[in-house]
Amino acid sequence: MNNIIEPTSEKHQSSQVVNDNPFYDPTLIKRHNKAKRFKFFTIASIVFAICFLVFFLGDMVVKGLPAFQQTYVQIDVTYNKKTIVSTRKAIDKKYRRIVSRAWLRNIPKLVEASPELINTTRKTWVLANHQIDQYMKGHYYKIKDKQLKLIQQMEQQATIKLKFNSLFFTHGDSKTPENSGMLSATIGSILTLIVTMLTAFPLGVMTAVYLEEFAEDNRWTQLIEVNINNLAAIPSILFGLLGLAVFINLLGMPRSSPLVGGLTLALMTLPIIIVSSRAALRSVPDSIRQAGYGLGLTKIQVVQDHVLPLAFPGIMTGSIIGMAQAMGETAPLIIIGMIAFIPDSPSSIFEAATVMPAQIFTWAGMPERAYIERTAAGIMILLSVLISLNTLAIILRKKLEVKW
Repeated sequence: MNNIIEPTSEKHQSSQVVNDNPFYDPTLIKRHNKAKRFKFFTIASIVFAICFLVFFLGDMVVKGLPAFQQTYVQIDVTYNKKTIVSTRKAIDKKYRRIVSRAWLRNIPKLVEASPELINTTRKTWVLANHQIDQYMKGHYYKIKDKQLKLIQQMEQQATIKLKFNSLFFTHGDSKTPENSGMLSATIGSILTLIVTMLTAFPLGVMTAVYLEEFAEDNRWTQLIEVNINNLAAIPSILFGLLGLAVFINLLGMPRSSPLVGGLTLALMTLPIIIVSSRAALRSVPDSIRQAGYGLGLTKIQVVQDHVLPLAFPGIMTGSIIGMAQAMGETAPLIIIGMIAFIPDSPSSIFEAATVMPAQIFTWAGMPERAYIERTAAGIMILLSVLISLNTLAIILRKKLEVKW
């Protein structure tokens, strides 16, 4: 009987060739599969992060945009000595539950600013209370049927409408949601950041220059470097405790003031400025220093006239990013009392003040639903400022950096 040789399949032949290959690695297929899985999970993580960011920003914008509009009603207002003393009598009784109490309390100031209003009755656009405002925006509201019918009649007569909420930018905090704004928190943030910048920037840059250019490599400088790196990594609330213990309890500085807040944030920002400044100084080639020494310059002259100007873009970039981080901090400022109710804007660094993150934190804990949209609007403004600062840092780095 003739031996019958069965044909070998292509798959068997290829596997046989691979197995006979002396350079064949049996783990190669597994490594390729692992690489594919790693790539898939990486892309999935990026997509998930983008989707979460879009959802977060979209939800914040949807909730925050209504805060930039406020409801006003057009009614007759009587200005005389009697209504100045009892402001609620300045308007008809049926409108008293739909008009903001904050606007009524402001009548004496209006008459003082415009004396010609006295003994007159004028049709005026008046700020409505937050429940009426929530109704006009289609949100949850608590209004009695009598007031609801009155509002519906005013809608037909076009004597109630939404206007741009300028109060949000010109007023400070208030116990009435419709009258609250970001002005005092914004000014407090500016004063606090001025103190932070004036303190942290020169100290941070001088420390970086000393450690990088003049200090010897010994145990003392190594200890300083370790402590600086550790300070950059500790929780920010510990800086608040340090500020409370040193600046308020020990030195007796005014509590809740931009002075204490700025110094506390300066302690937190100092390690960031030092680390970024040292990195910028290291990026300057040694040939610049050697050329200066070859021309007979002293070490101080080389650093002052050549190294620092060339490292300045990197120093500014790190400092701006540090300031942006300090502006978004809340925990250390809560410890030193900068979360108090501050309706009026501070006029100096020694007066009580609050900052934008603390103001947002306060509004987030208020029971009135009208504060929800103001919280979201405050976050939008704060994020816009932070993004602007980071964008400025990138632009400065691109414009001023020197390529070797």
